[in-house]
Amino acid sequence: MAHNHAHSHGDTGNIRMAFFLNLGFTLLEFAGGIWTNSVAITADAVHDLGDSASLGLAWYLERYAQRGASRTYSYGYGRFSLLGALINAGVLIGGSLFVLSEAIPRILDTQPTYAPGMIGFAVLGILVNGAAVLRLRRSEGLNAQVVGWHLLEDVLGWVAVLLVSLVLFFVGDWYILDPLLSVLITLVVLTNAARNLRGVLRILLQAAPSGIDVTTIDAELGRIDDVQSTHHTHVWSLDGEHHVLTTHLVVNPDTPKATIVAVKDRARAIAAQLEASHITVEVEFGDEDCTMRDRPHAEAAP
Repeated sequence: MAHNHAHSHGDTGNIRMAFFLNLGFTLLEFAGGIWTNSVAITADAVHDLGDSASLGLAWYLERYAQRGASRTYSYGYGRFSLLGALINAGVLIGGSLFVLSEAIPRILDTQPTYAPGMIGFAVLGILVNGAAVLRLRRSEGLNAQVVGWHLLEDVLGWVAVLLVSLVLFFVGDWYILDPLLSVLITLVVLTNAARNLRGVLRILLQAAPSGIDVTTIDAELGRIDDVQSTHHTHVWSLDGEHHVLTTHLVVNPDTPKATIVAVKDRARAIAAQLEASHITVEVEFGDEDCTMRDRPHAEAAP
């Protein structure tokens, strides 16, 4: 638990740093777009403004997620970080679609730009956003990872601007390269954003964490000495890092207390392999009536 808590503090600090970097550079971009007469830089400034709002929200929600349990949220506020990840993924997808809507018309109607100014802003953009991405690479939280894709999109975008501006500076009026590269990079980022969104939705829908086979775990629990059967074994994740396991184990009605304790210890040892932070083991006797026993068991995922 302490290990994950430390990561949460680190994620918050990294997101805060990324927020201030992104907001400051966004204001500079608006001025640079006017100075260079570059629609691409201005469009990126608009996109970065949306990113800044998302980063600020992610920073707030990540701090909120570190609160302890309450009467209303008995598991704590860890899932609030998922809300930030969900919003950030949505904004990233929306921003990518906006960039495409700006870039595609420019393929049909190219416009001249001031190449030297674009080179300067591209180098600065790579340095600023690259520094933020390197900080977020150390984070393990899903929210911070989605934020990292925001900033990686900006880095790739500025690399494209730098390449195009260099070509324009040395070759001439190949203005169509700018929107073509923007479309290519945006499609790559859009694909990764959709993948991150799928991961967030899986957690919100309480799917089993990636790499964990609930059927195998249930079978292993059923092989514990003195366990007659199992039912309603569930594994899900609170926030992508803290997992929850619940299970019902059936033992013989005359099983002594010491044996029941040993069964629970063995079940917890199995759950520990999953790095589960919340474990609930319900031990039932063979003649005990369990209303959940008659409900459908989990089926394999399609």
